[in-house]
Amino acid sequence: MNEFAAELRSRVDSTPKAKGFRFPAEWAKQEAMWLSWPHKEASWPGKLDKVYRPYAQFIAAVARGQKVRINVRDSAMEAFARQQLEAVGAALSAIEFYHIETNDAWCRDHGPAFLTDDQGNKAIVDWGYNAWGGKYPPYDLDDVVPTRVGEHFGLPVYHPGIVMEGGSVEFNGAGTVLTTTACLLNENRNPDLTKEEIEAYLKEFYGQEQVLWLGDGIVGDDTDGHIDDITRFVSEDTVLTVVEENPEDENYHILQENLEALKTLRLPDGRPLRIVELPMPAAVIYEDTRLPASYANFYIANEVVVVPVFNDPNDGRALEIIRGCFPGREVLGIDSVDIIWGLGSFHCLSQQEPAV
Repeated sequence: MNEFAAELRSRVDSTPKAKGFRFPAEWAKQEAMWLSWPHKEASWPGKLDKVYRPYAQFIAAVARGQKVRINVRDSAMEAFARQQLEAVGAALSAIEFYHIETNDAWCRDHGPAFLTDDQGNKAIVDWGYNAWGGKYPPYDLDDVVPTRVGEHFGLPVYHPGIVMEGGSVEFNGAGTVLTTTACLLNENRNPDLTKEEIEAYLKEFYGQEQVLWLGDGIVGDDTDGHIDDITRFVSEDTVLTVVEENPEDENYHILQENLEALKTLRLPDGRPLRIVELPMPAAVIYEDTRLPASYANFYIANEVVVVPVFNDPNDGRALEIIRGCFPGREVLGIDSVDIIWGLGSFHCLSQQEPAV
């Protein structure tokens, strides 16, 4: 037994799951959406200034129905952010700023993973964070964001001691977590852990009962295959999954394999998943780089679902399919052509805090 597995076994009576905590589905009532304000030029080389308007539009849409909490470096960054938000008419009364410095903007992966229990309590999981296998140092500031948020709010913070990113996991709110082998079994994350040991950590620290696995992510995804670019739960037993309709496209076989795998998966009670297919946009290429453009990288807020769109003929079709899955919410497309140059979109940039 390796040291991680031995440690987990020794802590099993004090994990979040043992204490009654679990990670809710994204469509559950939220208190807030968390973000880390974009500031790293290297994440959007030559385009950082073009990111702010669609990013502010995203915030404005979500802030109509809940709080938005934003990590900023200092008062100067906060003032700049306020200017950008005022320019798009965002409700600043719903937006809060926290002086928690970050290395980058990808809050889905470095932000706090909030858990709740049946008594109305919250807790945070602070997974290890290594910028997707050490690709983009430094990441020391990002790695401690969850603990800093927990300290500010006086919440218990659990430290599993292994690497995990929020974009690599998808939840149905009823005990099932969906992920990919390409990411979680990559040797640049937790090379000393087996698949079964990783499943044990997911169950114990996210409060889940079952782990389901898909294979590879889309071309251009530098996270090694995050699930939030390919397949998303929209209800306890229903997933939206992207498919590539052009057999000549390099995503075609990858996504067909994932589609076939989804058809074989079963929930704990034996039910198959209901599968809704979502088209892909045509390849988005900038400076000879294929970017991970996907309509699946949407964010589910209390009153709106914000979907990245790419000035593509499939934009409208994708929005209609997503509307069919969220009849009680406005489904809004926001231009992500510039944002996707950072190799992620609205879901990658955000993390939800559930209401209790």
